Amino acid sequence: MLGRFTVRPSDAGDGTYGVWDGAVNGWRAPNLDKTEAERIKTDLDLQFNAHGPRPADDVRSVDPPQPVEHLTAWEPAELDAWIRDGGQWLGRVRDRDGHIAWIPQSDLRPAGQQTP
Repeated sequence: MLGRFTVRPSDAGDGTYGVWDGAVNGWRAPNLDKTEAERIKTDLDLQFNAHGPRPADDVRSVDPPQPVEHLTAWEPAELDAWIRDGGQWLGRVRDRDGHIAWIPQSDLRPAGQQTP
């Protein structure tokens, strides 16, 4: 289940962010800028599910990352990993602005593919 890790404002009150681990109710990485916190969060999502380490069969790396488009107006993005979570495959994509998101497999397609 995704959602174990969240990006939150740090306790320092200095405008930084951190990655909160809901399973242990504590910080994994405090005092970061928001972009770095989001990157670390998705790296932790690759490694862990709600119960502990993610099974190796539930993770696939894409090397080199592949260009894809996702259903939100078929926006261009770059796919660099897959995880199986809750019985479905999710791709980790980075959009042209550097934002990272987990997108269901059914909402992704190779870049340049036309809608039938």
